[in-house]
Amino acid sequence: MGVLNIRPQSECMYDSISLGEVMLRLDPGSGRIRTARQFRVWEGGGEYNVSRGLKKCFGLNAAVVTAFVDNEVGHLVEDFIMQGDVDTRFIKWVPDDGVGRTVRNGLNFTERGFGIRGAKGTSDRGNTAASQLKEGDIDWDYIFGKCGARWFHTGGIFAALSETTPGVVIEAMRAAKKYGTIIAYDLNYRPSLWKSIGGKQKAQEVNREIAKYVDVMIGNEEDFTACLGLEVEGTDAGLKKLNIDGYKKMIDHAVKVYPNFKVVATTLRTVKTATINSWGAICWADGTIYEATHRPDLEIFDRVGGGDSFASGLAYGFLTFNDAQKAVEYGAAHGALAMTTPGDTSMATKAEVEKLIGGGGARVDR
Repeated sequence: MGVLNIRPQSECMYDSISLGEVMLRLDPGSGRIRTARQFRVWEGGGEYNVSRGLKKCFGLNAAVVTAFVDNEVGHLVEDFIMQGDVDTRFIKWVPDDGVGRTVRNGLNFTERGFGIRGAKGTSDRGNTAASQLKEGDIDWDYIFGKCGARWFHTGGIFAALSETTPGVVIEAMRAAKKYGTIIAYDLNYRPSLWKSIGGKQKAQEVNREIAKYVDVMIGNEEDFTACLGLEVEGTDAGLKKLNIDGYKKMIDHAVKVYPNFKVVATTLRTVKTATINSWGAICWADGTIYEATHRPDLEIFDRVGGGDSFASGLAYGFLTFNDAQKAVEYGAAHGALAMTTPGDTSMATKAEVEKLIGGGGARVDR
């Protein structure tokens, strides 16, 4: 038996289902948001990106649970999701009021950064359809019971959107647990989402309750500190120095506080510049720490979505091999490749991920 007790593929319609908001990303390319004259558009959302990566890169069956306003912008984002071949049947469509007074679709303006100028995200997502989801809106018994899913992924971005979204997360997790679905959660702390509703104190109140239901907990050192109050010793706030022993102590503390955690995974990133990062990851399972290949000078094209692609590679490793070392290697390699292309979502192939895991370089493939 492997690390996780994963439902067999033959019992489930889906390998992965994600719950979260999917926004329209507006990208000024190599320019700045404040001076842009044109934008390229993509879809993106921290939770959705995981299932999209599992489908598009790794070929697993995936669906997303979210909500959109039934207007042209909502259907544009739906069209992007369909291009990624993620199942859209669980999208909740909300009537358009004509103006957006009561409900709207989310926008996310994101610039990539370069050198000493960091990447910058400016979201415009107040009063969105996804943020207004509440308990009882989604038939989770149908999704996890009738359809079946092996892996459920959601995260702290969706949980931060409103007073009602944490209840939706917990409602979904209870149903997933009832039907034997693995529950994965990415803490994904975003200060901008929490600052007007109580800051870190509120983030901890919400995430500590959610953590009680989680099998696979994912995050970086800021996430674990801000969301769960778990400190990483010897790692400075600017991420200029990473102390692996500090991470190991933090994980040891986490699994004592939350004995339900079967896997804890964290990316290890040192930000040298916006375009050069040190990149790696570790994963705890069955009392053992597994470390991925460390890439000390990873060149970044667009860092947004790297953590989500790590989470999808990690999920693929467990769903396919149920092996923690393989899972963390797939996660780290997929996250690294995702940051070499534009947009939130991965453009990598499984062959490219496996080539990188195997030590392949950047020579031209002909």
